[in-house]
Amino acid sequence: MYNLLFVVRGYCTTTLTLLNGRDGGNPIGEKVQGQPYRDASYEEILHMVHDTGIGVDGAGGMAGALPAYQQEIRSAQKNGLSKDLWGRGADNKGWIKELTKENSLSQEYLASVVDGYYGLWGAWTSGKGGMWDIYIAKTREDMKSKDPMGYALMGKFLHPYITYNAQISASLNGNFSLKYDANKPYTNHSRYLKDVTLLGTNNNSVTVNELDNNITGNSGINTVIFSGNSNEYAISMTDGKIIVSDLAKCQANAKCHRDGTNTLINVEKLQFVDKTLPVSKKNSNVFWLLFYFKQSTRGKINEKNNANCNDNFIIRTICL
Repeated sequence: MYNLLFVVRGYCTTTLTLLNGRDGGNPIGEKVQGQPYRDASYEEILHMVHDTGIGVDGAGGMAGALPAYQQEIRSAQKNGLSKDLWGRGADNKGWIKELTKENSLSQEYLASVVDGYYGLWGAWTSGKGGMWDIYIAKTREDMKSKDPMGYALMGKFLHPYITYNAQISASLNGNFSLKYDANKPYTNHSRYLKDVTLLGTNNNSVTVNELDNNITGNSGINTVIFSGNSNEYAISMTDGKIIVSDLAKCQANAKCHRDGTNTLINVEKLQFVDKTLPVSKKNSNVFWLLFYFKQSTRGKINEKNNANCNDNFIIRTICL
């Protein structure tokens, strides 16, 4: 339900929005008009990159920088159209004829694939496919089996995760999850984020996913939530940033690195399954670090001066 706001920096500053993932109207007011299921800016920016960067083969196309990739897109598009994987439905036949005439078939096909790849249609419940059921696959997992040629295109040009810093709206008052949760429609998309910043002053939490997340808190009390017990993580501090790494070993039928390595700024609490550890700053030179050590001195507080800093810089280690 929460908005993700991010900025594209270049010759102009543009604000794009991830809508709330289900019916209910525009979540950020009348200034932005959009569909309640997905962020259409992905499609429009992709068209610009496709036309002027990758290039488009055929009549009226543009040479572009990746002619071989153009051919792969075209092959996947033809396969999709011939096998009724894309351009589906009798109501779309006229649209397909129009796209054929203007040589836009490959652009529109690729947009459908990218939308599915980043989970933009996962929250849509009115159809089984993506892009208003024009495309057979709704999610990344769907694509692997239903349109493997389309899925293969993604890793050759796009990251498996979203690379921009997503600024989470100051209106958030609670939890924002980067981990997929079927009860939270927006996580169909947020599961592919790895770099987020909380805005505002509310006391909020962020649930990490399996990626190497970068999480920056706001001016409130911020908590980061992990999947395992505290003794399954390594916790350290580097340049004022808290680094929390999942140490869980691979087991049969289990995914490695369930929480990845997380870099945290302005975060006050680390919430594990077994306990919540506070991390506080007393002033600019004094930090409290909390580590888990496999040793008999649990419960003992060790304090020492850091020789590399002034005498006011103290690292306090609590052995749990």
